Amino acid sequence: MKDPVTIQGQDGAFGAYIARPMALPAPAVVVLHEVFGVNADIRKTCDELTEQGFIGVAPDLFWRQEPGVDLSVTSEPDWQHGLRLYQAYDRDAGARDVKDTANVVAKLRECTGRVAVLGYCLGGLMTFLTAARYGADAAVVYHGGETEKYLGEVNGLDAPLLMHLAEEDEFISKPAQAEIKKALASKPNARVYSYPGQRHAFARHNGTHYNAEAAALANRRTREFLDQQLR
Repeated sequence: MKDPVTIQGQDGAFGAYIARPMALPAPAVVVLHEVFGVNADIRKTCDELTEQGFIGVAPDLFWRQEPGVDLSVTSEPDWQHGLRLYQAYDRDAGARDVKDTANVVAKLRECTGRVAVLGYCLGGLMTFLTAARYGADAAVVYHGGETEKYLGEVNGLDAPLLMHLAEEDEFISKPAQAEIKKALASKPNARVYSYPGQRHAFARHNGTHYNAEAAALANRRTREFLDQQLR
């Protein structure tokens, strides 16, 4: 039930990993990767979504720069490689890619037509931008780096949004987290959870700062949110 799929977007075609649950049709979740591309962690996230009855789809956000990026979170050269891609990444074009992915997935015969977007770090930021600019049936953000730079777009955010922030995130300062919470406080469909003592990527499989208890709590909240919004 796992095959690559090609997304025909506005700006060109790009690949995506797709995992399908046994029971179809099903709602879908577009999973947006970190600086490491569609790696083992992201594929595992898609696979776990199928166990919850969702189609999991992870598009290649870096296709314009370097198609097929699959980097290790434990390799320093891979980290540096990913950071170079991150710094050169076109976020405006990327948001179009995410919306194109959601549109294609919604029309798949095995999909119910309901599609959420869920992302981590870079993918979390892209989830926020896509939801604010183009809408979504639901949006889930795990530690979206630099989200505070785009809070001027929060007025466009009407989609149901769930956000997870690590209080000790080394890439999202406490003042930045406070700005994010303040901006989203006026949005009735937005919910922000903070995780005391946790650092960046606490929910990443096998990550340096992975915390099983905090990850389980965040993932349970995500599962309940997706069930509520997509079924």
